[in-house]
Order: sequence, then C-alpha cells, then structure tokens
Amino acid sequence: MGLNTQNVNLRMTAGFASQFPTDPIPQVALSGRSNVGKSSLINTLLGRKSLARVSSTPGKTITVNFYEVDKKLFLVDLPGYGFAARKPEDRDKWAALTDGYFTKNKNIDLVKGVVQLIDCRAGITKDDAMMLDWMNQSGIYYIVVITKIDKLNKTERAASIEKISSDSLIAEGTPIIPFSSLKGEGKQELWRAIADCADIRL
Repeated sequence: MGLNTQNVNLRMTAGFASQFPTDPIPQVALSGRSNVGKSSLINTLLGRKSLARVSSTPGKTITVNFYEVDKKLFLVDLPGYGFAARKPEDRDKWAALTDGYFTKNKNIDLVKGVVQLIDCRAGITKDDAMMLDWMNQSGIYYIVVITKIDKLNKTERAASIEKISSDSLIAEGTPIIPFSSLKGEGKQELWRAIADCADIRL
C-alpha cells in the first residue's frame, strides 16, 4: 500500500524537545522564515483547508508541530524564523526549540531531510542563508521549495527561479521546486521528493 496523504492528523504541538513523539517512523521537517507560506503549503500538501493555521501575525507561533501522515511519516513544521518584531526572549525560545529538534530529538536518526522554503519575491534572505549554510555544514539532506510563485508574472518568475537556483549556497543536485499553494503547482513534485528522501512509496 502506498502513502495515503488524506489520512492525516496533527499528532503533537510541542513547546519543548522533551515532548517530541518517539514513534519509529521517518520525519521530514519544513523550515522557512515567518510568512513564507509554510502553513498554506502544509494545507495544500495534505488536502486540508485549515489543518495548519495561517497566522495573521507572522512569527507568533513558537512550537514544533508534528503532522502524522498515514502512520508512516511525520511532516514536522518548525517555527518560522527571521521575524524582526519578535521580542528577544521569543527569539531565544525559537532558537532553543529549533536547535533542540536537531540536537535533542530522540529519533534524530529518523529525520530524513528538510524542506527549505524560500519566498520567490524575497529570495534567499540572510536568515535563509544561515539555515542553508548550517544544513550544508551538517550534511543534512534538503529540498528547496520556492513559494508563492503565482505572485509573479512569467518574466519575474523565471528570473526568481534562476537567481535562487544558481545561488552558491544551494548544494549541487538539490531538488528545487516552484510551488503555489493557491494553484496547487508543485504539489505532486514535492510529494515525490519527500517520499524519495523518506524512502516511502506513494
């Protein structure tokens, strides 16, 4: 049986690393700056309108959310980074929680990769660059998703994809997927990339 992407539930909203679930199934994390479209992407991937809440206040949520897909995969929503209006103590909490996912996760061996979201209009920000550099240094496999691609016209879209794809920070051979939550573009391609890195059959 392949992966039933409609059989999904929010298994855990964790505010501390000690709360992370320990089920022996693969994990693929989703990373990106606040307001990059991560919640919309999750809802599009999982075929739900409001499974992941789209916040009107970027950077408000500081939790790690574990979405269990068909009891075979965790899609792990890491808290968004780079929101300037955050209080210092909130930024510290974000850093501790995100770092904890990679350093205090009891199932770290089951973390198969990261879906790194980049806003097509903002390009690779300073915070994105730090995350990419860290993943490169750590040897973590990642997939780059260029979000909100429907916001650009044909010429702008091509220029944005070229600029992001050619950035030296992105490791050679990294899958790069233009994505539109509004139109569903890139959904199937992203699912194939996630299934490949998690070694799961769709």
